Amino acid sequence: MRVLVLRPEPAASRTAGRLAALGHEAVLLPLTKAEHDVDAVRTALAAAHSCIAVTSAEVARLLGKLREDLAPHRSTTVFAVGQASADAMRDIGFSSVFSANGYGEDLARLIAAHTRDSGDAAGSILYLAGNPRAPGFENRLQEAGIAFRTVESYRMVPLALSQAETAAALLQPVPDAVLLYSRESARAFFGLAPLAETPEQFNDLRILCMSTNVAAAVPANFAAQALIAGAPNEESLLALL
Repeated sequence: MRVLVLRPEPAASRTAGRLAALGHEAVLLPLTKAEHDVDAVRTALAAAHSCIAVTSAEVARLLGKLREDLAPHRSTTVFAVGQASADAMRDIGFSSVFSANGYGEDLARLIAAHTRDSGDAAGSILYLAGNPRAPGFENRLQEAGIAFRTVESYRMVPLALSQAETAAALLQPVPDAVLLYSRESARAFFGLAPLAETPEQFNDLRILCMSTNVAAAVPANFAAQALIAGAPNEESLLALL
């Protein structure tokens, strides 16, 4: 199966390797790249905080640039949105990492339960966030009355794709499936010229979505082709193949 991967690097290449191991052909068409704000994160770490919250493994890639600065923080409790982000934080040396099941709202509930059960103060949660991001995690923390500080540590910026690059990935030949990990990538994908101008060419495209939130960004004329992973992780997404 020819599978279109829209993730930024280095995640795109990792996904391509997993697809190859499953016998599929990966077609890489990254639509964005991450720009890290290392200075903002260094300043945030220097300020008082009792725990760290992350909703993307991209934060671990950024923190990897600050390895010498991390020594005083590696015992700090980390709350990660899912297994991939939790593993990434462990890989760079954090020893106390708790993982939710992939949803921001559940991460907020995990933090609330930990705070209630342990008696830890919740006023110094440092949320290392990305831009753009879904509002669910921050909204749920606010609803629970948990104080936190959000620091935008990275920003996903669009990549300029040439017409030739887009045509090669989308039309030569049309992929059998596309993997959609976020609402932002879904919106960007369906805004590409071939999808917008000649949607009938993609009538057989299987649109594989990480979650219901991602599927909600699929245009109505493609909705019948969308499938939703049983859990918000890559294993469940690839299982749809």
